[in-house]
Amino acid sequence: MTKTVAIVTGAAGDIGRAIASRLADDHDIILLVDIDIAAAEKAAATLGSSERFVAVACDVTSIEGTAAMAKRAAALGTVKTLVNNAGAARAVSLQATTADDWRADNALNLEAPFLCFSAVAELLKASKGSVINIASVNGMSVFGHPAYSAAKAGLLHLTKLVAVEYGKFGIRSNAVAPGTVRTQAWEARAAANPNVFEEARRWYPLQRVVDPKDVANAVGFLAGPQAAAITGVCLPVDCGLTAGQAELARTFSQSADY
Repeated sequence: MTKTVAIVTGAAGDIGRAIASRLADDHDIILLVDIDIAAAEKAAATLGSSERFVAVACDVTSIEGTAAMAKRAAALGTVKTLVNNAGAARAVSLQATTADDWRADNALNLEAPFLCFSAVAELLKASKGSVINIASVNGMSVFGHPAYSAAKAGLLHLTKLVAVEYGKFGIRSNAVAPGTVRTQAWEARAAANPNVFEEARRWYPLQRVVDPKDVANAVGFLAGPQAAAITGVCLPVDCGLTAGQAELARTFSQSADY
């Protein structure tokens, strides 16, 4: 029987590694794609055998790179799932954003998912597979990092474009929009400001920030058979951030119940 393959971009990071681990529950081979091959190999080694967790170097902003990545994936088995997880944010405000910042953030956070999907679209047609884009609550409202946020908003629309146009091939396209996720990047901020998580959690109804496993579980659900009729949606994994803020409700209502 042909082995099933899942592709995870940006797989060397905390969220990508958690997604790879979760998808291994129902895929035979996980392709850990990252521009930093040493980091990808280290991540793969922590997850399991090199036969199941395969590290691949790829610049996902490159047409040639994504084509080579797709070819490698096809050689391993039947590609069932693509997770566009690679992403990064640069300038924190619009006033601080340069043209280079804007282009770079859009290249990585919006153009790269398009290139990756385009590279594996025929493979996903053959398997009636699924694409899951890791967006952000930043694509739904303003929380800083404008170039990144605009790209993530575009990624949410790309998710719908794929769902509508490729649905006839059996391809499902969905997005996950995390809120603040406790990753190494945030740990670095915590080193500079030990109160950063305490300051952040007050805005979340669940009074905590997101763990990488929370994102991974949402991806696993959307990739799996229980989500067979779900396509074109964005699933916020944000501990309630986009539902509303209790502090604001308390101010407006003057009720201690919030």
